[in-house]
Amino acid sequence: MKKETVSSYLEQYNLSTMFPDRVQQAMQLETYTGGNRLFSQGEKSDTLYLLVEGKLKVSRLSPEGKRLILAFKSPFDFVGDIEYIRKCTLINTVEAVTTTTVIRIPYEALENSMTNNTEWLQFLLETITHKFELKSHAMNFSLLYAVDVRVASYLLAMTPNDTTLDSTSLVDMADLIGTSYRHLNRVLKQFEEQGWILKKRGKITIINRDSMLKQFGNNIYE
Repeated sequence: MKKETVSSYLEQYNLSTMFPDRVQQAMQLETYTGGNRLFSQGEKSDTLYLLVEGKLKVSRLSPEGKRLILAFKSPFDFVGDIEYIRKCTLINTVEAVTTTTVIRIPYEALENSMTNNTEWLQFLLETITHKFELKSHAMNFSLLYAVDVRVASYLLAMTPNDTTLDSTSLVDMADLIGTSYRHLNRVLKQFEEQGWILKKRGKITIINRDSMLKQFGNNIYE
């Protein structure tokens, strides 16, 4: 299997000409396995991450102490870009859902070489504008969906390449989708009765993905 490099990923996403050699030399590939965090809300921000393979989950801790899902991200996308512009600490927690590869770019390299690059600034503006549109939708509408829709969307989003996920932390799952532990269990029981999932030994297995997609339509988190 061909080993991908920073250069090959930049070519794949048509970014080779935008970044000068000195910035490309500062880039590093990093791979995270599913469940591992790239960073946590409130930590110091000093790196831009380009998502080139895999899937990420973005969440935020509310003032009430509840962690809510904001989005799931697939290639190509950025994380750390808003913090780069605002020069602030990390505003979200980001973790890998599947095995995920990112290109890490130190802010310092961007500040030294890209500040007056109009192509880069335009690209960054378009990316952040699109991100705010998606975030506005998520914040304003996702919690208005019925809990069963949110649960189904979460299960589908967390199993893009596999059919099974860990159910040992249902309290965390309930917080992430904005419901109670008791309500979540009721919905999961209904899904089992419908023949869509199997909940056993700390695992949830999707056994009829097509029926769930037909019933609930598009994933509200993506």
